[in-house]
Amino acid sequence: MNDGLALVEHGGKLRAAAQHYGIPLADWVDLSTGINPHGWPLPAIPAAAWARLPEDEDELVAVAKAFYGAPDLLPVAGSQAAIQTLPQLRCRSRVAILSPAYAEHEHAWRKAGHEVVPVAPVQVAEVVPEVDVVLLVNPNNPTGHTFDADQLLQWRTELAARGGWLIVDEAFMDVTPARSIAAHTDQAGLIVLRSLGKFFGLAGARVGFVLAPPALLQQMRALLGPWSVAGPSRYVALAALADADWHAHMRQQLPQQSARLAALLTQHGLAPSGGTALFQSVVIDGADSLHEQLARQGIFTRRFSDAPRVRFGLPGDASQWQRLEAALAAVER
Repeated sequence: MNDGLALVEHGGKLRAAAQHYGIPLADWVDLSTGINPHGWPLPAIPAAAWARLPEDEDELVAVAKAFYGAPDLLPVAGSQAAIQTLPQLRCRSRVAILSPAYAEHEHAWRKAGHEVVPVAPVQVAEVVPEVDVVLLVNPNNPTGHTFDADQLLQWRTELAARGGWLIVDEAFMDVTPARSIAAHTDQAGLIVLRSLGKFFGLAGARVGFVLAPPALLQQMRALLGPWSVAGPSRYVALAALADADWHAHMRQQLPQQSARLAALLTQHGLAPSGGTALFQSVVIDGADSLHEQLARQGIFTRRFSDAPRVRFGLPGDASQWQRLEAALAAVER
């Protein structure tokens, strides 16, 4: 085990940016995270949710199973809790992890002492026979690449035949639920991760779900211990997952806004290389300069180190769209 691994960088470090560039926190447009800027409207939280220990006997599991179409699942403190726990449930394994992708996956498996093999999307099929675990993000962050559901299930069959796992992080799947493989997570060796952070705009609530066969969920439950999700977070998650009208509205609105963002970027010579309903990624020479010039105008994007790549989340209102357009127009090539 290597406890000396460097911390993984994430979007959302707005306070550090405000200090670095000398721009007050309130004056920024934060496009760095890929989180829905029109988050689910929070209700008043009853005092009992704060005063009592969380109760697993509430309706959260049932409502989440219905929303995801999953046979069984376990609520956890954000998908990050699952990302850090899953490597502890296997002896030393050879793990193929999509690259580039959400970096916490690779970090967690390496830290737990496993051998990690970074793979590009086109390499996954050839590496499946050679590894114990395949870990994919679908749709992928930051590239927007998607995998076909039938292909994923075929890889699961191959891996499970020798005790292997297919792990699919579906953090950005909520806008396109028909592409999910959540309904198949009662099959051996298949693990799907979901979260309320992106689509619902509730990253701070720290609520995620592990969709997997019951035996594996029981292992995770035993390792995580009781009360893994706070009472107020359970209350909010239950209500958000049950709000079908809001889901339908967002599944229509977010793709439209993402298309608008792609068109705006293209208009300014920054045609995206890929994206999802919640972000667009631009691979371009001079990515460092682009990120820096926008930051000096109070527009915070996410710069990735895997390629000259800058990711843009969705602006939240008309004034933010206007500021982004003006900032892009002022960028010097």
